[in-house]
Amino acid sequence: MGESREETTEAPVDRSNHRGGAPARERELRAQGKKTMRKLQQAGMKVFGKKGYHQARVDDIVKLAKTSHGTFYLYFSNKEDLLLALMQDCAEEMAHLAERLPPVTPGDEGYAALSGWLSEFVDLYRYYGPVIQAWTEAETSGAFRGEGQQVLASFAGSLADRISEADPHHKLNPGIAALAFVAMIERFNYYIFTRQIAFEKDDIVEVLATVLHDGLFGGTKQTRHSAPAEKK
Repeated sequence: MGESREETTEAPVDRSNHRGGAPARERELRAQGKKTMRKLQQAGMKVFGKKGYHQARVDDIVKLAKTSHGTFYLYFSNKEDLLLALMQDCAEEMAHLAERLPPVTPGDEGYAALSGWLSEFVDLYRYYGPVIQAWTEAETSGAFRGEGQQVLASFAGSLADRISEADPHHKLNPGIAALAFVAMIERFNYYIFTRQIAFEKDDIVEVLATVLHDGLFGGTKQTRHSAPAEKK
């Protein structure tokens, strides 16, 4: 019922440490193999988002993907291996986003650039929210300890370069400032995704952009939020 091994071209892999097939990241996949792996990843994201990491089962994932257990184990050793693959995808997208942050100047153009970038971050976080939530849950049990920190540290490193460019006199330690930047936007979006708080996206972006622009990039305006209309 599942795809055959002819879908993939594999270099010799030591399988002694794997209960299933070799992790997909170690293999070169053909077009159909990539399609099948992506289908399993999408199903995994939905199951992790609905049930959490610990309650998710491979059986749930293959049922949602409408494929077989044999096909799952052809691509992933277990659910931990699947989550790790999803984390790597998320890390790559975050790295690309960090690289796209344009120079942030103190004026309106800098604010607009930062605001647009933060809007992209919110969208990316919403998409990968189930993955981030699952690896946060897995980290508490030690299964993925350190994996999430590496992703955020790399992300913060790219942001530190932008902060250094905007602060040539080094009034701020760029490394600390970047970590504060990441902590603010990542945790805030985590609370939104997990429904601990609820705000509209435009309001989130506006407030985060204002705080970060003024605090880290020398923004000249103290607030950009429209004053509420007076009640008659």
